Amino acid sequence: MAASNTNSRLEAFCDGVFAIALTLLIIDIKIPSSETINTTNEFWLALQHLLPSVFAFLLSFMIILISWVNHHAALTLIHKSSHSFIYANGFMLLTIVILPFPTALLSKYLFTNHAAPAVVLYAVINVLNAISWILLSKTALKPNPLTKNEKSTHAMRIILRNGYFALVIYTLCVIMAFWFPLVVALLLTAIWIGWLFFGINIKDE
Repeated sequence: MAASNTNSRLEAFCDGVFAIALTLLIIDIKIPSSETINTTNEFWLALQHLLPSVFAFLLSFMIILISWVNHHAALTLIHKSSHSFIYANGFMLLTIVILPFPTALLSKYLFTNHAAPAVVLYAVINVLNAISWILLSKTALKPNPLTKNEKSTHAMRIILRNGYFALVIYTLCVIMAFWFPLVVALLLTAIWIGWLFFGINIKDE
Protein backbone atom coordinates (compact mmCIF):
# COMPACT_ATOMS: atom_id res chain seq x y z
CA MET A 1 0.00 0.00 0.00
CA ALA A 2 1.32 3.46 -0.81
CA ALA A 3 2.81 5.53 1.99
CA SER A 4 0.41 8.40 1.28
CA ASN A 5 -2.55 6.07 1.80
CA THR A 6 -1.02 4.88 5.06
CA ASN A 7 -0.75 8.44 6.32
CA SER A 8 -4.32 9.16 5.27
CA ARG A 9 -5.55 6.19 7.29
CA LEU A 10 -3.42 7.28 10.22
CA GLU A 11 -4.85 10.79 10.18
CA ALA A 12 -8.42 9.50 9.83
CA PHE A 13 -7.90 7.19 12.81
CA CYS A 14 -6.42 10.02 14.87
CA ASP A 15 -9.27 12.37 13.96
CA GLY A 16 -11.71 9.80 15.35
CA VAL A 17 -9.76 9.54 18.59
CA PHE A 18 -9.67 13.33 18.99
CA ALA A 19 -13.40 13.56 18.30
CA ILE A 20 -14.25 10.92 20.90
CA ALA A 21 -12.02 12.58 23.52
CA LEU A 22 -13.71 15.93 22.89
CA THR A 23 -17.15 14.37 23.23
CA LEU A 24 -16.29 12.61 26.50
CA LEU A 25 -15.39 15.91 28.13
CA ILE A 26 -18.99 17.14 28.26
CA ILE A 27 -20.19 14.07 30.17
CA ASP A 28 -18.88 15.49 33.44
CA ILE A 29 -21.20 18.51 33.23
CA LYS A 30 -24.48 17.25 34.62
CA ILE A 31 -27.85 18.97 34.84
CA PRO A 32 -28.69 19.90 38.47
CA SER A 33 -31.22 17.62 40.05
CA SER A 34 -34.71 19.15 40.08
CA GLU A 35 -35.45 17.37 43.38
CA THR A 36 -33.09 19.70 45.27
CA ILE A 37 -34.30 22.90 43.57
CA ASN A 38 -37.38 24.63 44.93
CA THR A 39 -36.76 28.26 43.99
CA THR A 40 -35.14 30.20 41.18
CA ASN A 41 -32.37 31.31 43.52
CA GLU A 42 -31.56 27.68 44.30
CA PHE A 43 -31.43 27.02 40.57
CA TRP A 44 -28.93 29.85 40.10
CA LEU A 45 -26.83 28.47 42.97
CA ALA A 46 -26.92 25.00 41.42
CA LEU A 47 -25.69 26.45 38.12
CA GLN A 48 -22.98 28.33 39.99
CA HIS A 49 -21.73 25.03 41.40
CA LEU A 50 -21.18 23.88 37.81
CA LEU A 51 -18.62 26.63 37.13
CA PRO A 52 -15.57 24.47 38.06
CA SER A 53 -16.83 21.78 35.69
CA VAL A 54 -17.35 24.33 32.92
CA PHE A 55 -13.87 25.76 33.51
CA ALA A 56 -12.24 22.31 33.38
CA PHE A 57 -14.28 21.42 30.27
CA LEU A 58 -13.30 24.58 28.39
CA LEU A 59 -9.62 24.21 29.32
CA SER A 60 -9.46 20.57 28.21
CA PHE A 61 -11.49 21.30 25.08
CA MET A 62 -8.96 23.98 24.16
CA ILE A 63 -6.05 21.61 24.82
CA ILE A 64 -7.48 18.86 22.65
CA LEU A 65 -8.50 21.28 19.90
CA ILE A 66 -5.03 22.83 19.74
CA SER A 67 -3.44 19.38 19.81
CA TRP A 68 -5.66 18.28 16.93
CA VAL A 69 -4.80 21.35 14.85
CA ASN A 70 -1.08 20.87 15.53
CA HIS A 71 -1.31 17.15 14.78
CA HIS A 72 -2.97 17.85 11.45
CA ALA A 73 -0.28 20.40 10.61
CA ALA A 74 2.47 17.95 11.58
CA LEU A 75 1.09 15.20 9.35
CA THR A 76 1.04 17.58 6.38
CA LEU A 77 4.83 17.86 6.76
CA ILE A 78 5.49 14.17 6.09
CA HIS A 79 4.93 12.00 3.01
CA LYS A 80 5.70 8.59 4.51
CA SER A 81 5.63 6.81 7.85
CA SER A 82 7.58 4.39 10.04
CA HIS A 83 6.86 2.01 12.91
CA SER A 84 8.57 4.30 15.43
CA PHE A 85 6.55 7.29 14.20
CA ILE A 86 3.27 5.36 14.46
CA TYR A 87 4.04 4.24 18.01
CA ALA A 88 5.07 7.77 18.99
CA ASN A 89 1.78 8.95 17.51
CA GLY A 90 -0.01 6.31 19.58
CA PHE A 91 1.60 7.65 22.75
CA MET A 92 0.43 11.13 21.83
CA LEU A 93 -3.11 9.82 21.40
CA LEU A 94 -2.85 8.21 24.85
CA THR A 95 -2.24 11.63 26.39
CA ILE A 96 -5.39 12.84 24.63
CA VAL A 97 -7.80 10.03 25.49
CA ILE A 98 -6.75 10.06 29.15
CA LEU A 99 -7.46 13.79 29.53
CA PRO A 100 -11.19 13.45 30.41
CA PHE A 101 -10.21 11.68 33.67
CA PRO A 102 -8.01 14.46 35.16
CA THR A 103 -10.55 16.93 33.78
CA ALA A 104 -13.24 15.31 35.93
CA LEU A 105 -10.93 15.44 38.96
CA LEU A 106 -10.16 19.09 38.30
CA SER A 107 -13.83 19.99 38.02
CA LYS A 108 -14.65 18.28 41.32
CA TYR A 109 -11.71 19.28 43.51
CA LEU A 110 -10.28 22.52 42.07
CA PHE A 111 -11.97 24.82 44.60
CA THR A 112 -11.56 22.50 47.58
CA ASN A 113 -8.82 21.86 50.13
CA HIS A 114 -7.83 18.79 48.08
CA ALA A 115 -7.06 20.61 44.84
CA ALA A 116 -3.34 19.79 44.78
CA PRO A 117 -3.53 16.12 43.66
CA ALA A 118 -6.03 16.96 40.91
CA VAL A 119 -3.95 19.85 39.54
CA VAL A 120 -0.71 17.86 39.84
CA LEU A 121 -2.20 15.00 37.82
CA TYR A 122 -3.58 17.44 35.25
CA ALA A 123 -0.16 19.04 34.88
CA VAL A 124 1.47 15.60 34.59
CA ILE A 125 -0.73 14.86 31.59
CA ASN A 126 0.53 18.08 30.05
CA VAL A 127 4.10 16.89 30.65
CA LEU A 128 3.34 13.57 28.95
CA ASN A 129 1.75 15.42 26.05
CA ALA A 130 4.91 17.49 25.61
CA ILE A 131 7.01 14.32 25.67
CA SER A 132 4.77 12.77 23.03
CA TRP A 133 5.38 15.72 20.69
CA ILE A 134 9.12 15.40 21.24
CA LEU A 135 8.97 11.70 20.35
CA LEU A 136 6.70 12.36 17.37
CA SER A 137 8.97 14.99 15.87
CA LYS A 138 12.16 13.06 16.62
CA THR A 139 10.89 9.92 14.91
CA ALA A 140 9.88 12.06 11.93
CA LEU A 141 13.37 13.54 11.71
CA LYS A 142 15.67 10.58 12.45
CA PRO A 143 17.36 8.49 11.22
CA ASN A 144 15.81 8.93 7.77
CA PRO A 145 13.54 12.01 7.67
CA LEU A 146 9.90 11.36 6.87
CA THR A 147 9.42 14.99 5.91
CA LYS A 148 8.58 16.10 2.37
CA ASN A 149 11.36 18.64 1.86
CA GLU A 150 13.81 20.94 3.62
CA LYS A 151 11.09 23.43 4.50
CA SER A 152 9.03 20.67 6.12
CA THR A 153 12.11 19.45 7.99
CA HIS A 154 12.65 22.94 9.38
CA ALA A 155 9.01 23.13 10.48
CA MET A 156 9.33 19.74 12.21
CA ARG A 157 12.41 20.97 14.04
CA ILE A 158 10.36 23.92 15.32
CA ILE A 159 7.80 21.42 16.65
CA LEU A 160 10.63 19.58 18.41
CA ARG A 161 11.92 22.84 19.90
CA ASN A 162 8.43 23.77 21.12
CA GLY A 163 8.09 20.30 22.64
CA TYR A 164 11.22 20.79 24.75
CA PHE A 165 10.02 24.26 25.78
CA ALA A 166 6.63 22.87 26.82
CA LEU A 167 8.29 20.02 28.73
CA VAL A 168 10.24 22.45 30.89
CA ILE A 169 7.25 24.71 31.55
CA TYR A 170 4.84 21.89 32.40
CA THR A 171 7.38 20.14 34.62
CA LEU A 172 7.71 23.37 36.62
CA CYS A 173 3.92 23.49 36.82
CA VAL A 174 3.83 19.97 38.26
CA ILE A 175 6.28 20.95 41.00
CA MET A 176 4.46 24.21 41.80
CA ALA A 177 1.06 22.48 41.89
CA PHE A 178 1.94 20.69 45.13
CA TRP A 179 1.86 24.05 46.93
CA PHE A 180 -0.05 26.42 44.65
CA PRO A 181 -2.71 24.38 42.79
CA LEU A 182 -5.04 27.28 41.96
CA VAL A 183 -2.16 29.41 40.67
CA VAL A 184 -0.97 26.53 38.49
CA ALA A 185 -4.48 25.94 37.14
CA LEU A 186 -4.63 29.58 36.07
CA LEU A 187 -1.07 29.38 34.72
CA LEU A 188 -1.89 26.34 32.60
CA THR A 189 -4.93 28.16 31.26
CA ALA A 190 -2.80 31.19 30.35
CA ILE A 191 -0.17 28.98 28.69
CA TRP A 192 -2.72 27.20 26.51
CA ILE A 193 -4.38 30.49 25.58
CA GLY A 194 -0.90 31.60 24.55
CA TRP A 195 -0.49 28.44 22.42
CA LEU A 196 -3.88 29.21 20.88
CA PHE A 197 -2.94 32.74 19.81
CA PHE A 198 0.50 31.54 18.70
CA GLY A 199 -1.12 28.91 16.48
CA ILE A 200 -3.62 31.38 15.03
CA ASN A 201 -0.84 33.83 14.19
CA ILE A 202 1.21 31.07 12.54
CA LYS A 203 -1.75 30.09 10.34
CA ASP A 204 -2.40 33.68 9.39
CA GLU A 205 1.15 34.31 8.24
